[in-house]
Amino acid sequence: MEYYSIATILIVLSAVFGYINVRFLKLPITIGLMLITIVFTVVLVGVAQFDDTMLLREKAFINSIDFKTVLLDIMLSFLLFAGALHTNFNQLKVQRGPILAFATLGVLVSTFLVGIIMFYVLHWIGIEVTFINCLLFGALISPTDPIAVLGILKKAGAPKKLETKIVGESLFNDGVGVVVFLTIFAIAAKPEAAIAFSDIATLFGQEVIGGVALGLFLGWITYRLMKSIDNYEVEVILTISTVMGGTMLAHKFHLSAPLAMVTAGLIVGNDTVRNSAMSETTEAYVDKFWELIDVLLNTILFIMIGMEMLVLTLDGKYIYAGLLAIPIILMCRYMSLWLPIKFFSKRLDFVPKTNLIMTWGGLRGGISIALALSLTQDMHRELFLVITYIVVIVSIVGQGLTVEPIIKRLTRKSD
Repeated sequence: MEYYSIATILIVLSAVFGYINVRFLKLPITIGLMLITIVFTVVLVGVAQFDDTMLLREKAFINSIDFKTVLLDIMLSFLLFAGALHTNFNQLKVQRGPILAFATLGVLVSTFLVGIIMFYVLHWIGIEVTFINCLLFGALISPTDPIAVLGILKKAGAPKKLETKIVGESLFNDGVGVVVFLTIFAIAAKPEAAIAFSDIATLFGQEVIGGVALGLFLGWITYRLMKSIDNYEVEVILTISTVMGGTMLAHKFHLSAPLAMVTAGLIVGNDTVRNSAMSETTEAYVDKFWELIDVLLNTILFIMIGMEMLVLTLDGKYIYAGLLAIPIILMCRYMSLWLPIKFFSKRLDFVPKTNLIMTWGGLRGGISIALALSLTQDMHRELFLVITYIVVIVSIVGQGLTVEPIIKRLTRKSD
């Protein structure tokens, strides 16, 4: 199917499902669109018992979309730049210590905890999986999804310093999580080959440090160019070129494009740059343009996630493993956050029950599914894809719908 046809179908579905959500369900857009898409897919499966024409067409449509490439190589950079552009830079600067710890140490600890526990749980229910492949699953499921978190947390009414921690962590930890995943993937793909620790450290350093450095450079160049003119049309185009050109450079030199886009977005969006480089008109147009891009790509992404249900291998043991994985992943996230929170709570003012709120507010989303789709058959792709899908659906729908009342209840008790 042609790219134009695929994009057209996705945008039309986004418009129709978005209208249904706003008109009738009135749920947060990410949750509403996913629920409507899942119901739509289930109805198609039911109709297929009598006539499978529509079902076969939808399956062919889903198989024609390279979800991993579309999300990780195209959409993610736009979504992260848009999210970082509207993040409070000053709050992020104050909370940089815990955010850095959550995004690095937290992801690594969670990866190993999930991998170790899932290795024994899968063997207990009769599924033979090697330890390195369980670690791969730990790496792909540990990062929280900034797209899901930003979309839902905006309406949750969390205290500003707590919201900054959750949003800041989610913006950075997906870039770190992808690097951790790729590193373990390289080891799992060649189990017989000896991979030196120096090679792993070099890969990690190149991706992470190089990505942040590229983002700093892109942000500075964009700032200087925007400061030298006063034309909102060209300045909006400059921000687009920063994202598209920066992503291409990151892929060319094997740097982390997500970290580069987050860094560039934070620089362009911070108050100092806004006040000195953008007129009020430019600022309004830049903000509105990126808000629209954020909403459009979010709607397309979560419709794609809902439709991915058709390509799953719904084996009974796989579903059981997915249900068992939900409390395991939540427990591992709680444990991975405990040490950084304990350490930084002595220096910074933390909201009571921060660990509990961050555990429940750390949603999983499309990034985890995209990474699961990149696994090979030797890495038990079908098993981990089903587990990941179940975790993501429960995370976005279950946690997403309840995170607002939980935050309000816990913060009210502390007040």
